[in-house]
Amino acid sequence: MIIPMIDIMFFLLVFFMISTLYMVNLKTVHVAVPKAEHAETQMNVTYLVTMKKDGTLYLEDKPISQDVLLTQAKAEKERSAKFAVVLRADEGIDYGNVVQLLDAFRSAGIDRLGLAAESGGKS
Repeated sequence: MIIPMIDIMFFLLVFFMISTLYMVNLKTVHVAVPKAEHAETQMNVTYLVTMKKDGTLYLEDKPISQDVLLTQAKAEKERSAKFAVVLRADEGIDYGNVVQLLDAFRSAGIDRLGLAAESGGKS
């Protein structure tokens, strides 16, 4: 009589383990990120920066100035060798603003930078 109950418990355990893999809660501000055919999904992002069309910056879902952002990034880089920054820039933003921010990160000593894109674009 206990065998069917154990089977059900194992089924529920596997179901919840698999379903939690798809429950990723990213704290970000909504922007229209460009699409790319060969975009990769990375779940171990340590520093998620969003740049809206008007040039405002957000660290996760909180507004932040560029100076404070760079200061915090430097501090995080000193704490962790695997520190990485991913920039989510709006699709319609001026390319010069993106390059300027990436250059500022490089000047601050952060060399692991990435640009976010959504999967499904055509080359």
